[in-house]
Amino acid sequence: MTYKSLYEVFEKNSFNRMKPPKLGKQSLLQDNHNRETSFSKFPEEIYDKQGDDNPMYTGRHLLILKEGAKSIARVTSFLKSEWALSVANTADFVTKPPNESNIKDADALVFNDLGIALLGIEDDRIKRLQVAKASADYIIEQEKVVYLPDDITVDTDIISAWGVEAIEALKSQYSGEGIKVAVLDTGFDTGHPDFEGRSITASSFVPDESINDFHGHGTHCIGTACGSVDQNGLRYGVATKSHIYAGKVLSNQGSGAQSWVLNGMTWAANGGCKVISMSLGSKVDPGQAYDIAYERAALFAQSKGAIVVAAAGNESRRSKNKFSPVGSPADCPSILAIAALDSKLNVADFSNRAINPTGLVDIAAPGVAIYSSWRMPVRYRTISGTSMATPHVAGIMALLFEKYPGATAQNIENEFRKLARSLPLSSEDVGDGLSIAP
Repeated sequence: MTYKSLYEVFEKNSFNRMKPPKLGKQSLLQDNHNRETSFSKFPEEIYDKQGDDNPMYTGRHLLILKEGAKSIARVTSFLKSEWALSVANTADFVTKPPNESNIKDADALVFNDLGIALLGIEDDRIKRLQVAKASADYIIEQEKVVYLPDDITVDTDIISAWGVEAIEALKSQYSGEGIKVAVLDTGFDTGHPDFEGRSITASSFVPDESINDFHGHGTHCIGTACGSVDQNGLRYGVATKSHIYAGKVLSNQGSGAQSWVLNGMTWAANGGCKVISMSLGSKVDPGQAYDIAYERAALFAQSKGAIVVAAAGNESRRSKNKFSPVGSPADCPSILAIAALDSKLNVADFSNRAINPTGLVDIAAPGVAIYSSWRMPVRYRTISGTSMATPHVAGIMALLFEKYPGATAQNIENEFRKLARSLPLSSEDVGDGLSIAP
């Protein structure tokens, strides 16, 4: 079945069997002057806020096949014949990447490359599937709601791109030319004047929303990873000539469904991206295991030659002796977790720590008061968070892939770790140290 025929099926049916995800409230990052506060107020504004209003799960479920993609056909038949489900497959989408807008008539969406199925069915049917799984080769997990980390605007009159200086990007002879870098976020302002003439590939995985970034966070992260200079010639980007892959996996309100992220990761990997950067996540509790679905997607990306990096999260409050574990998906073994540093190369007060066995911090990068592009007409903004540290690392990875064009993802990661500058800080907080450009 082609993308067109799936869309025609949807148009002919007025019912909606694929349950829409239940997402959280709007992010704090908006063009609301009442919410733009100085960095000195960061802990009170962010860490003391109540997060109970934001749901952890979408109300849908992920069926994860233990044998991976090789048992897709058998399980698809199982869902159709034994459970009478209407099943769509990501392989059905020929001309465009999968988007839930075009499969609302389906009960399930099978991620053909990952060996995972998204189930949008009633709870009683899920319970029966869970009972049946005792003799089956799958597990069922709740689909997570994904959020932007609680970054905040910095009210400062000083415009400084100290981050690219700290990682020594200005000294590098490399620009990331020819390297595809995917940033999965709130989309991208493709009309931003700083990116005129750049190679850009964009796709939205958020139902009924275009790639246009009406939030700003995605444009900021793309600016750090792949941007160049501002209107006054100040360099703020790392991989200045890279090919930008902008994947919209979070809505304009800054939240999304886990399946949208999985879609974006698969799209980027299949598109030949060498780096996949994700400044997003879900909170993780002490003792909580990493997410199998994200790990499966990261392993698939690695098989295609890509490195995946993600924000460690901003739930800590070190000034009050509060330390939170690395968030999801950064806590996956096959994803590099990025912590944040301030301009004095101290750990940012909000940056999460390695607490859980698999949720290690891999590296640290500039993440406090980071100046970069923002959606027009604002054009630029200075904000803080592990979200800002992550694209610094993504840009460095692009430079390394340019320097070593025949290298594997593992080779690049090894070189990346060798370049890291040791810091007089705990590896629980900064991993191998400060990221440095080649």
